[in-house]
Amino acid sequence: RFVTERMVPFSFPLSKCALWDPVPMGDVIGAHIAYYRNPKLSMMEKTLRLAYRHAKQNEKKLFSCFLLGTLSVDEAGEGITLTIDRFDPGREV
Repeated sequence: RFVTERMVPFSFPLSKCALWDPVPMGDVIGAHIAYYRNPKLSMMEKTLRLAYRHAKQNEKKLFSCFLLGTLSVDEAGEGITLTIDRFDPGREV
């Protein structure tokens, strides 16, 4: 499931002092989260209902918010689980 069209290289911001040599070494590898592991998303029902209620009460069609949770790897190392358990509507400013 390696999709090269959507892959973009990441870079670090410029700084006055480097902790490592920034010259690329070796072959390019994919760092996509689903490339080596089977992802699973788990969400608390209370969090989903709160986000839904907030979206229904908001007058704007588009609004920003935060869904917070934890990322864990299973014991076999074959899968990852993203558990979303908190909703933060954020601030308008």
